[in-house]
Amino acid sequence: MAEDYDYIIVGAGSAGCVLADRLSADGKARVLVLEYGGSDRSVVIQMPSALSIPMNRDRYNWRYETEPEPHLGGRRMHTPRGKVLGGSSSINGMVYVRGNPMDFERWQAEGATGWSYADVLPYFRRAETREEGGDSYRGGEGKLHTKYGPLRNPLHAAFLKAAQQAGYPLTDDINGGQQEGFGRMDMTVHKGRRWSAANAYLKPAMARPNLRVVTHALASRILLEGKRAVGVAYTRGGTEHRAMARREVIVSGGPINSPQLLKLSGIGPAAELRALGIPVVHDLPGVGENLQDHLEFYFQMECLQPVTLYSVMNLFSKGLIGARWLLTKDGLGATNHFESCGFIRSRPGIAYPDIQFHFLPLAVAYDGSTMAEGHGFQAHVGPMRSKSRGHVRLKSADPAEKPIIRFNYMSHPDDWVEMRACVRLTREIFRQQALVPFAGRELQPGEDVVTDEAIDAFVRDHVESAYHPSCTCKIGPGGDPMAVVDAELRVHGIANLRVVDSSVMPSVTTGNLNAPTIMIGEKAADHILGKGMLAASNAPYHRAGGWETAQR
Repeated sequence: MAEDYDYIIVGAGSAGCVLADRLSADGKARVLVLEYGGSDRSVVIQMPSALSIPMNRDRYNWRYETEPEPHLGGRRMHTPRGKVLGGSSSINGMVYVRGNPMDFERWQAEGATGWSYADVLPYFRRAETREEGGDSYRGGEGKLHTKYGPLRNPLHAAFLKAAQQAGYPLTDDINGGQQEGFGRMDMTVHKGRRWSAANAYLKPAMARPNLRVVTHALASRILLEGKRAVGVAYTRGGTEHRAMARREVIVSGGPINSPQLLKLSGIGPAAELRALGIPVVHDLPGVGENLQDHLEFYFQMECLQPVTLYSVMNLFSKGLIGARWLLTKDGLGATNHFESCGFIRSRPGIAYPDIQFHFLPLAVAYDGSTMAEGHGFQAHVGPMRSKSRGHVRLKSADPAEKPIIRFNYMSHPDDWVEMRACVRLTREIFRQQALVPFAGRELQPGEDVVTDEAIDAFVRDHVESAYHPSCTCKIGPGGDPMAVVDAELRVHGIANLRVVDSSVMPSVTTGNLNAPTIMIGEKAADHILGKGMLAASNAPYHRAGGWETAQR
C-alpha cells in the first residue's frame, strides 16, 4: 500500500533536517523524512570531544572509500558520510564556517542567480543563534546554536600572536565582515552538547503529528510519471514500500547519495545509465560530475612545555573527562578543541583567502587513528579552491551497492603550487617569536622537507580529505549542460523534484561545509513554500587592498 504525503524528504542530514522543520511548521502539510541510519542518541555523538568516535563506527558512517587516486600514489581515501539522524552534522567536527562572502559572489557568476552574498547572508542569520548575540552578520534568534571555545590553552594565544608577528591581521569574526586573518573559531555546540541539525531542527519538529520520520529506510528510486516525480520507493526490513508525494520529492542525501539516487531513477548521463540497464527517463549529463573537496595535511610540532592535550590522552583522564561531561556538560568534553583558526592568501594575485588553518593543541590524526608520542600541537592546513574535479558514478543498478567515487585529487598543477605554499607559510608562522617557548622539533612534514620535490612527496603520501565533498548536482541555468538544478533547486527537466544539500553548490566554499549546507536548507524552504525571499543584506565585506601584488 502506498502512503500519501505532501512532501517527501530523502535524507535526514544537515539540509534535510532544516526542511523537515520548515515544511511541517504550518501543522498542515504532511511531511515524510526517509533516513537510512538510525538514532543519534549516543554519548559518543552528543559529547563534542568524542568527535572521532562516531566517524569510525559503521553504525553511523556510510564508510565510503574512493577509487585509487592516481595523483596520490594510488591511495584509497576515506570519505565518511553520516548515516544517522542529523547526517554528517552528527559525526563531523562541529566547526561553523560560513565561507567567504566572495564565494557567493562567485556562485552568482557561475550561474547561481539569487545566491550572492547579499542574498544568502539573511539565511545564515535566520538559521543561527550565536551565544554572544546577533548583529548585522550574525544571527541571534535561530535554531542552530553556535559558540566560541574558551581558549584556555595557552597555545591558542601563542598561535594567534605568531600569525600576527608573521604579518597577518587578526579578525574579530571569521564569519562576519572579514574572514581573512586569524581569530576564534565557532563551533556548533550548545549547553555542552553537539548541536547537530537533528538537535537543532528535527527533534523539536518531530512532536508535530504532520511530520513522520522513518529510520533504516533505504530509498531505492524516485517514482516518476513521465517526467514528473510522484513519490519514492524505499526498502525497510527487507520489504519495499512506496510513499507518494502530492507536491514534491526533495532529495537531500548529500553529495554521494543524491546523484546516486537520481541515476538509479533514470535521471543522469544517458550512456552511463544504459550501460547498467537503467531506463533513461531524462538525460542529464551533470549528475554526479563536478565533485569537489578540500584536502589538508597536519603540520605537527613537538611542544616543549607540558600544556597540550596529550596530558589527558590516557584512559583514566578520559574517564574523568567523560564523567564530568555526563554530570555537568562542561569541561574538556564540551569542546571540539578547534578553537582558533586562520584564512590567508597563498600568493599575490589571489583576491581572497585560499588557505585555511585549524589549530589544535595536540598532535593527532583527525580520525584519532594516530597520535604523536609526547606533547605536540598542529595546524590542519589546506587549499580551499582546488581546480581538480572528480565524479560519483554507479557501480551497478543495485541501490545497496556503493557508488564509484573518484575525486581526481591533485590532478591540476595549481594544486601542487598551493600545497607547497601551505607548507612554507605554515612553517614561517610556527617559527615566530610567540611560539619559540613552545615549539620544538618539526614532527611533520620534517625540517628536511624543503624542496618542491620533497614537499610534493610528503603531500602525496600524507595529505588527507577534510571531508567536504560537494558540487555533484550543481546549480546552473538550463543552458549549462552540466547544471543539474536551477536557481530554486528544481531538477532540470523533471517536475516536482528538487535537490537540497551540499551537492547543489556550483563550487566548494572557503571553509567547512555544515554552515552553508544549513543555509541552503533554509533558503530552499522558502523556494519550496513559494514564499518571497528574505530581504537582501547590504552589509559590507572585506576585500584585501593590494592583493594583486601582495600575499599579505
